[in-house]
Amino acid sequence: NIVSFSVKHAVNYQDKSGGYKYMRVDADDFARPCSCGREHHIDVKEIIIESGAIGKLEKEMSDGDLKECISPLLICDTNSYKVTEELMEDIYDRCQVLVLDAEDLEADERAVEIVENYMEEDIDLVLAVGAGTIHDLSRFVAHQYRIPFVSVPTAASSDGFASTVADMTWNGMKKAVKAEAPLYVFADTDIFAKAPKRLTAAGVSDILGKYIALADWKISSLLTDEYYCAEVVNLETRALRVVKDNLKEIAAGEEDACEKLMYALVLSGLAMQMTGNSRPASGAEHHLVHLWDMEVLNGHLDALHGEKVSAGTMVALIEYKKIADAIRRKTCKVHTHIEEDREFLQSTFGKKGVLNAIEKENAPELLDAISTRQLSDALPEIMQLIDALPAVTDMQEMMSKAGCVSRVRDIGLPGEAVSDSLRLAPYTRRRMSLLRLRKLLIY
Repeated sequence: NIVSFSVKHAVNYQDKSGGYKYMRVDADDFARPCSCGREHHIDVKEIIIESGAIGKLEKEMSDGDLKECISPLLICDTNSYKVTEELMEDIYDRCQVLVLDAEDLEADERAVEIVENYMEEDIDLVLAVGAGTIHDLSRFVAHQYRIPFVSVPTAASSDGFASTVADMTWNGMKKAVKAEAPLYVFADTDIFAKAPKRLTAAGVSDILGKYIALADWKISSLLTDEYYCAEVVNLETRALRVVKDNLKEIAAGEEDACEKLMYALVLSGLAMQMTGNSRPASGAEHHLVHLWDMEVLNGHLDALHGEKVSAGTMVALIEYKKIADAIRRKTCKVHTHIEEDREFLQSTFGKKGVLNAIEKENAPELLDAISTRQLSDALPEIMQLIDALPAVTDMQEMMSKAGCVSRVRDIGLPGEAVSDSLRLAPYTRRRMSLLRLRKLLIY
């Protein structure tokens, strides 16, 4: 059962009743003005998700558009090299190969320096062979040097494969920075469907986090003039639906189901391409992850990105449901924003030496533009948006079914850190979310 994106970015898959459904992301639909008033662009030429996709990459490098690239750099880590060295032997032979140590590998200035020091001057193509961190590094470097980039995912673990955003850590600050979209994505089922189940579950977690991200985006659009696109939301919603309908099969490692997960992850990446930023895919759940990654409240967490997204999703969902219940009981009140976190910021971000960067990131404060009346009037609709989110028990059940973690202690974070995390997470990114608006609410 082949899942492939070509010019039409189309996919066929079999549903549980034995019939066939047809899902498509038609690039032509985004080549003209959208109902949101913008023209969207999908830069990727072709996305192939199927068994044998590596053979198509070899053909593309030998006889296709990539044959003009005579000095490709292949970036992988020790884990992805081990699982691909035999299947991709011919490709490795024709590339300059950089194998990074997978132990404690991060997409940060140190890793970028390693890549830059290793690169030859005539590099004309970057191939990323790996999971999320390898792709962040590769597309960041490709963007910096204006070099074409090709994605070869080795696990269905994150939604960054087709994205134009890289999550990087600079001088202790977690940032989403502009990066290169892949020319091609070659996702070979023979590789990613055999990845450790923990990585696959992390990919499911990354998709389930979109419930929070999309709610935050809609709430922001109600209160500010932030751009919002229903068509992009439809892409993310489609990704959520595909994963939600196949949780048990994904957890069991069924190839068709793993292809659907990869399809959903790529859809999310395309949504980010269309908006030019991570807004459709990243909200308060990711802001919590960014905070934990910066280690201002905690030590190093031995957890995958998707696992931290799971925990962040549950923390945000539980708090959002509390807000909705308070609005329903009419005990949620809006008050004028008062700056009261300076001392706390100093004792946390300040000790990490990133207070100035945090203050710069949050200036001017987004909440200063929100009036008490405006937020009060919006509370009923905010409640409806929260009510549309899965119940906490339903989200826990979905995560459990897919083998995802769901508690902060599962990622090594003590429960007492949750309260401070809710308070500090909005500062990691100057982006409106209900978690940031929470500072204006008493409930």
